[in-house]
Amino acid sequence: MSGTLILTLVLAVSVGLALGTLGGGGSILTVPLLTYIAGMPPKEAIAASLLIVGVTSLSSLVVHARHRRVRWRTGLIFGAAGMVGAFAGGLIGGQLPGAVLMVAFAIMMIATAIAMVTRKPRRDTDQPTADAGTERAHSLPMLRTMLEGIVVGLITGIVGAGGGFLVVPALVLLGGLSMPVAVGTSLLVIAMKSFAGLAGYLTTVTLDWPLVAAVTAMAVLGALLGARLSGRIPADALQKVFGVFVLLTGTLVLVIELPPAWAIAAGGLGLITVVLVLVCRLTALNCPFGLARPTPG
Repeated sequence: MSGTLILTLVLAVSVGLALGTLGGGGSILTVPLLTYIAGMPPKEAIAASLLIVGVTSLSSLVVHARHRRVRWRTGLIFGAAGMVGAFAGGLIGGQLPGAVLMVAFAIMMIATAIAMVTRKPRRDTDQPTADAGTERAHSLPMLRTMLEGIVVGLITGIVGAGGGFLVVPALVLLGGLSMPVAVGTSLLVIAMKSFAGLAGYLTTVTLDWPLVAAVTAMAVLGALLGARLSGRIPADALQKVFGVFVLLTGTLVLVIELPPAWAIAAGGLGLITVVLVLVCRLTALNCPFGLARPTPG
């Protein structure tokens, strides 16, 4: 077993650990891991990421379902629309140049990082909640739900990320779900979209199945470990730190993939953003976009 393979598998556990601990976001690092460490071409890395995200989401979905935090009807409707978009995204992504895909993925990473850093602390996810069957009745705006599902699925299919930070708010706003149930239901949506996007990519790419299976197994192991640790560590603080790391990684991908002049501009902007986030989180400054340090009490 080569050193590169060992490093890839160890980092896959770390990605799964972040995913299981934070309830989302960890999978955004799968494509850079497969591209820059495992040496996969971008298209194959994105296709493999969709499989890894789908399987890992299913493993976490089982845990949430046992705690009755999944609204199956809502998830299936949103997920079915997402599958249409994801399959189309997989077909489109299979025809795009690798550099374009990596730049698009880097933008997705930066958007995810900003969402993670600016998201308000969760106050009810660790509390006993009403199960999905006792959630208040809420009539889904069908057309809007399907359109949003298709758009989110299209993004997922092209860049290979589950898009949980897009799905959860949509389920809260459109489906009227509480945050814990929205998180659990989003795993069903993400799994459906991921497998549909994978099907689209498999029309044009071939995967190294033994490697992908090994990485998937290690990511699932990490996710299960993370789920067990999630109640023992400050998840909100970890989310902010992880968000900054994702922001740095996304900026690095842009620097690698863009032409020199654009790379310098992207690197400078990313560095400024990281400094701004850190200053706002570590001081009492009145910063924009919800970045300010929470006040006690």
